Formats: sequence, structure tokens, C-alpha cells
Amino acid sequence: MSDLVAKDLGFALFETAIGHCGIVWSERGVAGAQLPERSEDATRKRICRRFPAAREAVPPADILRAVDDIVALLSGEPRDLTHVAIDIDGVADFNRRVYAIARTIPPGATLSYGEIAERLGDRSLARDVGQALGQNPIPIIVPCHRVLAAGGKSGGFSAPGGVATKLQLLTIEGAQPGGPTLFDRLPLSVPRRRA
Repeated sequence: MSDLVAKDLGFALFETAIGHCGIVWSERGVAGAQLPERSEDATRKRICRRFPAAREAVPPADILRAVDDIVALLSGEPRDLTHVAIDIDGVADFNRRVYAIARTIPPGATLSYGEIAERLGDRSLARDVGQALGQNPIPIIVPCHRVLAAGGKSGGFSAPGGVATKLQLLTIEGAQPGGPTLFDRLPLSVPRRRA
């Protein structure tokens, strides 16, 4: 991220179904995204810590389109974010390769760490894939929440809220393998009405 400090960076907060998110951009594209913290102010402070050179500003048209698509996705609408240009200058080559594969996972689908490692040519790199995703500066746009541990287990998630946030995102997208569904919230025995 040291390369990002030297660039002109803007950021904006925006409201979503899960809370206030943030987006950071440069002239090359989205350089960072922030999932909600406990409050709008906490989200702003986290962005300012992660990107000290960023200044709050009105996003340009391409960033506004990305924001609109993120808001729609987090409201349960399937949206493809692969059109969003990203700026990952200073990110290690291995991480870039992992992020490129993760960006191919559509809403509602998942891959495992091992499957991504296999696509990289070496299934034994699964742990390294997990570490790269844990360093993802652009969650949602690089959908690290769509990557699971072996056997459909959730695995980790470094964003605020941890695994609970990951499962919430997967539920919104309809891709929570083995997890609760809308029907799990219903009472176990529903009285039947007689006709």
C-alpha cells in the first residue's frame, strides 16, 4: 500500500442493507473497500487509518456505478462486479493471481481455498490462498467471502464481524452452503388451520 500513499486517493461512504460501507479510489480504479464497522464514523476512521492519503470526495461516474452495484448486490440483487476497474499496485503477484480467480466467482456460487489453489496449479497452496484473501484490500469487488474451506465450511474472514459477516454476505447472495435459510427462522411446529 505504500504506492497508494503517493497517489491522489478519494473515498466515500455509502449506505447499504448491511450498514455504511466505504470505497477508496485512484485514477486507476478502486483501491480499497470497507465493510461496515459499528457506526458510520467508525467506518470512516478505519478507511482513514488504512488509506491515510485518501480524502473524502464525491466519486466520479465509474465509482458511482460500482457503488450502485455494491448496494444492489448487498440488497440481494445478483450483480456482476467484474466491470469494476481495480487498482492493486503494490499487491504481491501471488495475491493478484488469487484475486483474479476470486473475481470470476459469480454471486450465489463459491469455490474452496483448495479449488483456487488448484487453478493456480498447486493444490498445496490452499493455506497461501487463504492468507492472500485475508489481505484483500477490496472485499465485495474481490469477493473473498465466496471462498470457503474444505467441505463447505466457512473458513475465516478478516472483515469486521468475521465469519458472521461472511455468512451474512453468502446468505444475501443465496450461497450459504449448509447454513441457515429463511425457513430456519420459522417456528418448528406451525399450527395448521382446519378448513
